[in-house]
Amino acid sequence: MIAFLWNLVPIAIVTLLTVMIVRAGGEPLWKEAYRRLSKNPQAIFAIAVLFIYGAVAFCDSISWQDDKRSNNLSILDRICSGVKVERTYSAPMANMTTGEPTPHKLKSKHILGTDGTGKDVLVQTMKGARTAIIIGCFTTILATPLALFFGMIAGYFGKRVDDAVQYLYTTMASIPDILLLIALLLVLGRGLNNLCYALGITAWIGLCRLTRGETLKHRDREYVRAAKALGVSPARIMIRHILPNLLPVIIISITLNLSGLVLSETILTYLGFGVGNDVGSWGNMIDQARLELAREPVILWNLASASVALFLLVLAFNLLGDALRDALDPRLRSS
Repeated sequence: MIAFLWNLVPIAIVTLLTVMIVRAGGEPLWKEAYRRLSKNPQAIFAIAVLFIYGAVAFCDSISWQDDKRSNNLSILDRICSGVKVERTYSAPMANMTTGEPTPHKLKSKHILGTDGTGKDVLVQTMKGARTAIIIGCFTTILATPLALFFGMIAGYFGKRVDDAVQYLYTTMASIPDILLLIALLLVLGRGLNNLCYALGITAWIGLCRLTRGETLKHRDREYVRAAKALGVSPARIMIRHILPNLLPVIIISITLNLSGLVLSETILTYLGFGVGNDVGSWGNMIDQARLELAREPVILWNLASASVALFLLVLAFNLLGDALRDALDPRLRSS
């Protein structure tokens, strides 16, 4: 049941983003942002990369059984069903196994080779995309409401509320992130869901600071004063008047923070505190490749594939965040 719910996360995220993009297309601010993004080569490259990763995660999340005795196979598994499991390592595009005293002929072609258990490295790399998308997006869904709530009430009410919120996030920020995450995972245990919860508890601090600062700037502006004079409640002012003006900055911050969440999952899994060994993850691939570097001959393709896939996803998030900042922030528009 839990696996089924996690499979729904990439599907729900892709559907939600599609609806948001279509609905936002009618707003003047977003029309101008779309126009600027369409003229930015870096933004087009980043969106194309994210679309490919999202499509792979989507295909790996839709699965079913052909009958009661068969395994639950995703669309990605069915597409790659012709790729056989080998005896052991094989180099990219090789015809024989690698590292055996007597090499054996491979059952099928492997573009990026195979790992020590004979599994195709390209398939393992693609399966890591689903975990990365779930970690990045689901953790953001958990952390963003928390950050917006504390940041807006601190900036709007000020005084003791502001002091309490600042004390809370300053205390948490004083603890190194990696140590706090490891401590939480030691309490919660390993697993994809627990990793999301731990990252969600720690990932809201930066956005909360940003939201507080932006709310402080908006709370004394004319439109907020007019709403107060008309007797509008503080909750309604924050949700209906201040929050829409914060959305561009929040979207940019969230996009830039996604790369950090994906990297955190890889680092924690490499250290043995992230997802389980049965979950497709670039952190697991890098952890397994650690021992392969001491072999003779050296096995590099497992490490290289996971590292390149991680690098491209992080680069795409960062490029898109920079492009969104240029497109949405009026102060950075040159024309």
